[in-house]
Parts: sequence; structure tokens; C-alpha cells
Amino acid sequence: MFSHIMFGANNVETSKTFYDAALGALGVMPGRVDPKGRAMYIQGDSIFMISNPIDGNPASGANGSTIGFAASSPEDADAFHKAGLAHGGTAIEDPPGWREGSGMRLYLAYLRDPSGNKICAMCRE
Repeated sequence: MFSHIMFGANNVETSKTFYDAALGALGVMPGRVDPKGRAMYIQGDSIFMISNPIDGNPASGANGSTIGFAASSPEDADAFHKAGLAHGGTAIEDPPGWREGSGMRLYLAYLRDPSGNKICAMCRE
């Protein structure tokens, strides 16, 4: 359904350091920066990018929006959370752990990146 997801970043270098660590804990290779200064993370058919906003205005977290990254285990989700905190992320919502509802049991670990974007590592039981 999706070809790519892009987040605005106020400082691509700072955000790349954060995502290299957090996504690296999920087995994603470090991002590479293209000639336009955008950092790209490619895994399979999925592309995640961070970029300075094209309109020149500051980047801001989209209120009510979350991007979820697949974790293969609760331990990987915890490693994502820990690496993100160590590299400029902010813990939000409940601590990482199992959540139940609508007939599903999910392990979730939420963070805000250095530009305020809300992200999550999720593992299905």
C-alpha cells in the first residue's frame, strides 16, 4: 500500500543519528544521505526517509499521527526504545510493554524523535 514514508526533520544529522540507533536495534542498516541531504532507510520494499521540510518552515510532529516499525520480539522493541532514548528521543505514553484490546495482544514501545515525530516499535504476539 505504501511506497515510502517521509518525516520532516529540523536537523537531518541529529535525526539520522537517532534513527541509525533506534532502527539499527530492529536490524535496519544505517541510513544513507542522498545529494539533497535526505537520509533514507531501505529494507525490502519499504523506504523511510527524513528530510528538511521543502517549504523552509520548521518540521513538527503531526498531532495524532504515529509511524510504527515492526519488531520481531519484545526484546527488539525494548532495544529500539533504549537506543532511541540514548540518541535524543523522548519516552512518551506508557512504558514499553504488552497492550491488549480488540482481540489483539501487541508489544509497543513509543518514542518521539528529536523533531517531535511520534514513532513506535511493535511486536505481535
